[in-house]
Amino acid sequence: MTTTFLKGALLASVLILPAGLAQAQDDDRAILTMVPQQLTAWVENYNPFNTTTVLPTVIDFMYEPLVIFNALQGGTPEYRLAESYEYSDDLLTLTFTLREGLSWSDGEPLTANDVAFTFNLIKDFPALDTRAVWPKLESVTATDDRTIEFKLTEVDAGLIYQLVQVYAVPEHVWAEVEDPVTYTNPDHVASGAMSEIERFTPQEYIQCRNPEYWDAESLHVDCLRLPQLANNDQVLAAAANGELDWFGSFLPDIERTYVGLDPDHHGYWFPSGSPVYFSLNMTTEDPGLNEAFNDVAFRRAFSMAMDREAMVDIAGYGYPTVNDYPSGLGRAYHTWNNPEVEVEYGQYTEFDIEGAQAILEEAGYADADGDGFIDSPSGEPIAFDIIVPNGWTDWVNTVQLAVEGLNALGINATMQTPESPAWTDQLIAGDYEAAINSVTTGVTPHYFLDQALHSRHIGQSRFQSARYSNPELDEALDAFNTTIDPDEQQEFMNEIQMLVAEDMPVVWVFDNPLWYEYNTTRFTGFFNADNPVARPVDYSGVPERLLHLLALRPVED
Repeated sequence: MTTTFLKGALLASVLILPAGLAQAQDDDRAILTMVPQQLTAWVENYNPFNTTTVLPTVIDFMYEPLVIFNALQGGTPEYRLAESYEYSDDLLTLTFTLREGLSWSDGEPLTANDVAFTFNLIKDFPALDTRAVWPKLESVTATDDRTIEFKLTEVDAGLIYQLVQVYAVPEHVWAEVEDPVTYTNPDHVASGAMSEIERFTPQEYIQCRNPEYWDAESLHVDCLRLPQLANNDQVLAAAANGELDWFGSFLPDIERTYVGLDPDHHGYWFPSGSPVYFSLNMTTEDPGLNEAFNDVAFRRAFSMAMDREAMVDIAGYGYPTVNDYPSGLGRAYHTWNNPEVEVEYGQYTEFDIEGAQAILEEAGYADADGDGFIDSPSGEPIAFDIIVPNGWTDWVNTVQLAVEGLNALGINATMQTPESPAWTDQLIAGDYEAAINSVTTGVTPHYFLDQALHSRHIGQSRFQSARYSNPELDEALDAFNTTIDPDEQQEFMNEIQMLVAEDMPVVWVFDNPLWYEYNTTRFTGFFNADNPVARPVDYSGVPERLLHLLALRPVED
């Protein structure tokens, strides 16, 4: 396989700065310009339960979590709306205590009743239960104004990490909402640091501080400005001009294109982040694809057609880390590694077109109709698109490399580039054929493996895009959190890794870095390798971004 054309394409960067991008400071307030998401237009949706069109600064900034578990610091709890939590001796009751004197942004008291109402709301409307917590809960009740009691159906030491990412909403507002699934929350009443929308257009919105915020003394940023930027090239152009303060984007040759333009103020930090993988929709109604995608031989051949080194070095400019662990574990979690997995299944993550062809031939795949591409063992055609978000240039180039490898194997694969919200919708709904995807990580590898592969997450988030169901794996994933004993958890993790490697439900290719760049011209206090307080990114799904916001201080003129 050759990658010459792709190398050439990557060397030519077209920098297009959208017209009308506002300057970072236009008055005497401390206004932070950030880019947590790239898309062609903002949609005014403030529903914290929405996972597709919701604005990226709704959770964490508009709605505050109970607790933030700092993954970079081994899961240390950083208390927010809650001041403490404790388990019962049998680990079946979890009790949170709220801080005193909490208020909603409209001045109404924020109490345990609001938290209990929120959890029972998502029970009544399962589409809102995006963290899939209710299968593990028996009840959620407020025992007084500051105390919430969670009764678990079984011991689950990891459930707390999901519970704290269900963001409480005010009962006095949401009790009147007829359809909270489609509700866009236009007159939002919030709990977080930044509750007030000062200005909104599809090209830019400005979100400012909550007048009732309980931790106002720690907040030194007055407003967030969110310009609409559609792709990495536009972000690079804005960043190079000094327009952005806090963002996370793939920037080619970052030392030259960003840092070198202002070495005193421009910085970046790329700690290891989310595993990236290809998912094949195992519930597709296309007969040829259904047959192939549900065949582990096809999935192994697909994996062996992936030139992971090229994806990292060419498409990713060397920033990501190759993930050739058959279990998907990745180097960030190597301390959990089961070495027997590599011995048994390591061959299937090596780049080997001839070996992949041999696997397909043995499994009965052949070109039955003479069109130059293989058909399924029963003679059904195999042709599919791999979807990747438009503008995500590193991923687009990764998919181009994947298509090259698959075509060399005789597989008819092509690429499509929907907008990122449409891509997310397709992954959640199972309305796609193949896709590149990633999954957020947690304190242990159990979190991302559970999110990407446990059947209870099918249709709940984009992470379980393969729509894969394996009762044996589900049981092993569930067993991991039945204990807090490290040795017992390692035994369960060994089993999980073996099951994943044996069946290869998704094709792991590399671990993304946590994309994060910053500019100290207007603000100081940014996290970096010398100040590694927490995961530093500004995008949704990493609650520690609130800690980062609270650490920033405006530069005095």
